[in-house]
Amino acid sequence: MIVRPRPGFLHLFFIMRGSVVPRILPQIFGFGIYGALVVLAVRALKLDFGNAGPAPFALLGVALSIYLGFRNNAAYDRWWEARKLWGQLVFDIRNLARASTGLIENRAELRGFLMEAIAFCHFLRGLLRRVDATSDARAFIGDEAEKAARAANPPDAMVRRMGERAAALYKSGAIDVMGYRILDERLAEIAAAQAGCERIMGTPLPFAYTLLLQRTAYIFCLLLPFGLASTAGWATPLFTALIAYTFFGLDALSEELEDPFGTEANDLALDGLCRVCEISVFEALGEAPPKMIPAEKFYFS
Repeated sequence: MIVRPRPGFLHLFFIMRGSVVPRILPQIFGFGIYGALVVLAVRALKLDFGNAGPAPFALLGVALSIYLGFRNNAAYDRWWEARKLWGQLVFDIRNLARASTGLIENRAELRGFLMEAIAFCHFLRGLLRRVDATSDARAFIGDEAEKAARAANPPDAMVRRMGERAAALYKSGAIDVMGYRILDERLAEIAAAQAGCERIMGTPLPFAYTLLLQRTAYIFCLLLPFGLASTAGWATPLFTALIAYTFFGLDALSEELEDPFGTEANDLALDGLCRVCEISVFEALGEAPPKMIPAEKFYFS
């Protein structure tokens, strides 16, 4: 995630970190050169495309903009919902830490319970990003991380372990039935946040939308120079490149936001959110919390 102050006017045109420009440079330069070739061909062959001019392209551009706006809004909704789910998870972890410190008197059991909660956060991050988070979880639960990592769903395995620990505390009389119910409700809320994240990860936007938009954008940019060549002249390559930047830039941004759990510049800072959970848990235990992960060139991982 990019977090930075608003850039100045001149600096605005040279920022690359977090921009989609590097991804769409081939389209920008490619269509700019293509536009110049079309103008050259039209003038050399003295082609005449009638009096239609750019009017048909204006209508098609409006329709394409509506489709792009719809896809961009849908992708942003996924990104924002994912952020709300992780915000809810931070809230639930803090609630779990607050409730467990008041209910579990045994220090070893309390610490083990909350360390498993942190391990759950890291395993969930690993599941969503499709990376191995075993080493991060091992820092909190030791060799038990290897056993959890072998499960089909490591974060769910951690929730089950926490549930088993809470049940054992209830059976031993360390907590009463009301305390067990409170802890179980907190675990259910954590599991619900995980299920919401898995829903976003496992259900991409319909491929037909992406296919339709990309086909239409390419056709539009391929035909646009023919409509502008007679009226815009040698400015046609510039206008074609600007249109390509707009259309393909929105498409690339939507594609990036569609999967909010990745490691690209505009994806969610899951490492930082896991660290927030760590800080909350260690402070609840009365231990020195780790420092917040600093931004690297305005980028939070």
